[in-house]
Amino acid sequence: MTNFLIFYNIINKGDEKLKKKFANFMKDRYGIDNLYMFLFTLYFILIIINMFVNSFILTILELVIVIIMFYRMFSKNRYKRSREEEAYLKLRDNIKSFFKKNKYKDKDHVYKKCSKCKTTIRLPLPSSIGFKYVTCPKCKNKFKTLVLRKQKVELIRKKS
Repeated sequence: MTNFLIFYNIINKGDEKLKKKFANFMKDRYGIDNLYMFLFTLYFILIIINMFVNSFILTILELVIVIIMFYRMFSKNRYKRSREEEAYLKLRDNIKSFFKKNKYKDKDHVYKKCSKCKTTIRLPLPSSIGFKYVTCPKCKNKFKTLVLRKQKVELIRKKS
């Protein structure tokens, strides 16, 4: 048991020194961001696919992704890396908004679905809260729907 405790203390002291050295090394580096995490996920998926396919091209692609990941993480040029991440986030948000279910961000109208044909109907903002009768323009179905009044919110900046 004493040999184990001595060995454990040696490892822990060495571990603290290693942590300090690594923290000092990473002090001016860019580090991990969203693009790094995306590349890591892509790398992991390619490894799993390559286990079944065993393709040389996938192996080369994995190697390139790892090189890019480490290059970005250990880079000292924070400005370029942050610009790359901004471009990635913009592209990711554009792709997400393309596949997003609710594409209607109109503040002057309320969107409801017809109960019969599931067509989306655009209704004007109501003056009061309550149930409204709506006629679907496609199937002429009349149905009752609850429409809540939405308030328009304006951003007012204080002059300073």
